[in-house]
Amino acid sequence: MSTPITGTRFATGSFAPIAVATRNHVDESLHHGAGVVVGSDGSIVRALGDPELLIHPRSALKPFQATVMVDAGLDLPHRLLAVVTASHSGEERHLAAVREILQRHDLSVDELANTPARPYGHAARAAARAAGVEPSALQQNCSGKHAGMLATCRINGWTTDSYLDPDHPLQAMIADTIDRLAGRPGGSVADVGVDGCGAPTHVMPLVDVARAFGVLVREGSDATEAMAAEPLLVGGTDRDVTIWMEAVPGLAAKEGAAGVMVLALPDGRAAAAKIADGADTARQAVTVEMLRRLGVDVDGRLSAVRDRVAVPVLGHGVPVGALTALSWN
Repeated sequence: MSTPITGTRFATGSFAPIAVATRNHVDESLHHGAGVVVGSDGSIVRALGDPELLIHPRSALKPFQATVMVDAGLDLPHRLLAVVTASHSGEERHLAAVREILQRHDLSVDELANTPARPYGHAARAAARAAGVEPSALQQNCSGKHAGMLATCRINGWTTDSYLDPDHPLQAMIADTIDRLAGRPGGSVADVGVDGCGAPTHVMPLVDVARAFGVLVREGSDATEAMAAEPLLVGGTDRDVTIWMEAVPGLAAKEGAAGVMVLALPDGRAAAAKIADGADTARQAVTVEMLRRLGVDVDGRLSAVRDRVAVPVLGHGVPVGALTALSWN
């Protein structure tokens, strides 16, 4: 039985053991989390922890936000729409795509209201630092989403200086669409917070994140089709979301800050997970188990991909263990 934990909204049943780190064959650290797999009809097939756990999906909301932009008239080729859904690494291909979205709609990088930052990708960040490039909204990993939001506002004649306001027409449309996709009209979005980039981020049950993403992919939304077609623009070089979408035809995959992951296959089967302590390394390890539970052959045909994205535990700079997911049996 789940009991409340003093000082937090979480209960003992909110999370379950989800990943373990080993060092020299000894279990060293244990991560907890919640996860859920749904069928193409949205029914829960498997759950770990509480599937109704309220979470901030963070950047895992970007495909939903991009879908609303398309519905509101944003018309972009896949190579540009993919970066609207992205938490990109800040490579030149990503920055060029963001600039092109803005230029197509007579906008400038100065109108981006996301939080200035250096690139998310390690190589791009190091290159920017070495070149003396200061943090900027363009380099920040959410700049594609913000460029798409600005472009959508320009298309509809909406104000651009308040596009991040939860009461802005675009943001209201996004909340309504999330509710519709999750199948809980007027009830899925419990609250709205502020994401790291400054955009609204909605609080919703973990299972609704999976269900809504499954609907998007099953319905063949332009946003998720763009993700599957241009995975390098959704993440970047050596990013696990990019690698998995390149390896699994039709897969849409999106991570979110603080340990969130959502996946969906073309038939609408989907999975979502939240790491209790927010560790992205644990999120990356758990993604393998999520794919396994969706029926993806990660231990056979795709074992080389699984090994490529494995999370090592280092000792004196060399692997001495690994961070791996626990089974969702």
